[in-house]
Amino acid sequence: MKILVADRISPIGVDLFKAEAGFEVIEAYGSSPEQILELVKDVDAIAVRSDTKITAEVIAAAPKLKVVGRAGVGVDNIDIEAATDKGVIVMNTPTGNTIATAELTFTHMLAGTRPIVQACSGMREGKWDRKKYTGSELNGKTLGVLGLGRIGAEVSKRAMAFNMDVLAYDPYLTESRAKSLGVKQATLDEVIEQADYITVHMPMTAETKHMLNADAFARMKDGVRVFNCARGGIIEEAALIEALNSGKVAAAGLDVYEDEPPAEDSPLRSIPNLVLTPHLGASTQEAQENVGIDVAKQMLETLKGGMVINAINMPSVDPKVLEKLGPYIGLGEKIGTFAQQLAPEGVEKITIRYYGKIVEFDTLPLTNAIQRGYLREISDHVNNVNAPKKIERLGIESEQVKSSTHADFNELIEVEVACKGGKTRTIGGTLVGKNQNPRIVTIDGHGVEVNTDATLLVLKNKDVPGIVGFIGVTLGEDQVNIANMSLSRDKGEGFAVSVFELDSAPSEAAAKKLVEHPAIEKYRVIKL
Repeated sequence: MKILVADRISPIGVDLFKAEAGFEVIEAYGSSPEQILELVKDVDAIAVRSDTKITAEVIAAAPKLKVVGRAGVGVDNIDIEAATDKGVIVMNTPTGNTIATAELTFTHMLAGTRPIVQACSGMREGKWDRKKYTGSELNGKTLGVLGLGRIGAEVSKRAMAFNMDVLAYDPYLTESRAKSLGVKQATLDEVIEQADYITVHMPMTAETKHMLNADAFARMKDGVRVFNCARGGIIEEAALIEALNSGKVAAAGLDVYEDEPPAEDSPLRSIPNLVLTPHLGASTQEAQENVGIDVAKQMLETLKGGMVINAINMPSVDPKVLEKLGPYIGLGEKIGTFAQQLAPEGVEKITIRYYGKIVEFDTLPLTNAIQRGYLREISDHVNNVNAPKKIERLGIESEQVKSSTHADFNELIEVEVACKGGKTRTIGGTLVGKNQNPRIVTIDGHGVEVNTDATLLVLKNKDVPGIVGFIGVTLGEDQVNIANMSLSRDKGEGFAVSVFELDSAPSEAAAKKLVEHPAIEKYRVIKL
């Protein structure tokens, strides 16, 4: 495999790539966009920092590309949608610069509490303004943390070491997690209205853009201090400028901006109680080395068929969980393929139901496997990355339902396909025996037991004498061997579902003969 290292990462990371047998490493730092387009034609992976742009054009020019690794957190320089469409995994390294960013945030908080930067500038100008630079103390103050992920948690730990009280707003923060960190859960409004200090540690999304705006500043305490070392745009800069100039905000610190770099004549550059740094969050020797090593390890693990870690466009699953789910993943893919062939046209919705102990695990890998199996016969180059998007583009709604119990099975994966006109087809499967052999066990509510490694002939027929014999004779005359069969009778309707495991598919002539029999209502050959 070929790995293109387009931007400089830690030499240790590059050496990890080079140490792998069968991997060729191309170091092409500072390449122009035109050169990148030429270099990617036969690469399997690309490692970047923030300089090289991995555009849709670049992705289209790289037919073998499997993974793009970003040594750092932000992936603004990578076209995620184009990568997802092509089934290319995009991963970042969110933990490598956690401490660096947390420490920079706290540095800003200290600089916003004691006017170190301003006093230093005065000293360089020959001044000695002790009274002018009277500061405040962190001790006893309330810090509001917006976003309690890795960095927010590290900032909170440092704040408590300075005897600060921490209010944390995070829509995904659990009560147990807050308790373990020693912080108090709060609403966004409570943080805005009660905090003496506010620091931002959230991603930039439609929901978080301008989260701290003019209205929010108006509701803050007089003399509040505000800091952002996360993503530009979460704080509305125009509102912050006005709040600083009015004295509503006593001090602020920014490492990120709505436009980077800010314009030379930006008002931000001339506000004395605002400390600015040029996006230095990850700019420590340790962080640079960590993210380079992390991205190399992650990319190699993925390229060698192992665990996908820190992927942006597909779920990452704990290896222990993945190991336990392994047998179910193969079953899920077969169920998806079965469902697509059983109901090939007019599908509007796919409902995936999980029953039993399996619901205790993260079932996203299973859902991916089912979607991948569903698309296997009808779409090219399908993998876990692009399967959900391809399903969506077919106009098919997808739903996942979990239940801890099932009336007939300890564990069951069931896929229901809803078609136009209200018709539905349902396939269920489970693992059987000590060896956890995958089996199809229900078809449209009929109980069967079918091997998943076979060509299957599925029939719905009137439950009349002689029909099984007719099918056997027809297949025998066609030189098709029956390996096994499963029959489910429905006495109420007078129908039966018959599934024959075959060594090969029937010929067109045999299929025609079976379809034309007056007792056979439905005929389908399923290739798993």
